[in-house]
Amino acid sequence: MKFSIVIPAKNEEQGLALFLPRLRKLYPEVPITVVDDGSTDGTRAVCESAGVRVLSQPYSKGNGAAIKAGALAARGEYIVFMDGDGQHQPEDVARLLEKLDEGFDLVVGSRSGRGMQASIFRWSANAFYNRLASWMVNRRIDDLTSGFRAVNRRKFLGFLYLLPNGFSYPTTSTMAFFRAGYSVEFVPIEVNQRLGKSHINVLRDGVRFFLIIFKIGTLYSPLKVYFPVSVLTSGLGVVNYLAAALTSGSWRFTNMSTLLVLAGMIVFLIGLLSEQLTNLQYKDVDHEEDR
Repeated sequence: MKFSIVIPAKNEEQGLALFLPRLRKLYPEVPITVVDDGSTDGTRAVCESAGVRVLSQPYSKGNGAAIKAGALAARGEYIVFMDGDGQHQPEDVARLLEKLDEGFDLVVGSRSGRGMQASIFRWSANAFYNRLASWMVNRRIDDLTSGFRAVNRRKFLGFLYLLPNGFSYPTTSTMAFFRAGYSVEFVPIEVNQRLGKSHINVLRDGVRFFLIIFKIGTLYSPLKVYFPVSVLTSGLGVVNYLAAALTSGSWRFTNMSTLLVLAGMIVFLIGLLSEQLTNLQYKDVDHEEDR
């Protein structure tokens, strides 16, 4: 048993009924675990009829919590994560596993184009995340938020404590692998129209998407985010000082100039502290397999 398949699902009976039989036919001997995140439809019945293992949460804890439960229950060298909404093609599993065999630690199924399942808002947000993350790691990231991925199980388990219970687990795990110096690859895939209702609400999750931007920075290199902000803030203070001096003829610092310069210094120090805390957070990751 070289790998396991883990599928988080909440009210996904339509999608699971479509692709679980195909997945089981392709991999009859591979352990497939569906983590039922408090579903109220026929998700569990569909999984049982397909002959796959079901882990039921007593109530909905979130997509990330389901991923963590499934990862802890998985066995084998690798774990393949798939969404339960029918978007992913079972035939693409082999393509991701091939890259793991080549030596990569994390392989992400990169959705081509805008993806048939994404609204304009979600596609725009994902495109922004990809650009920001690419800037952070100095490497092109094609799809930061894809839920279709294959990972080295032992290395992934080392990051479980970092993963949130909500929908941003793909972002967190991808940046954590980059931060630890592991090898990450992206494989282009095609996705189907999702079946059933999406669990993401544009208004409710808008703030969450905004916070993920800062989480990306703090996960990888906080100072790379805080330093430009500190320079900009202090620079505005200097500009304000020069403008006030040229206007009034007095070269004394105004309250606003002082406030901006001090704010820039504080932001820089916060970034420096965050950088040190991040280094401590990852200091033992490379030795996880030696324990």
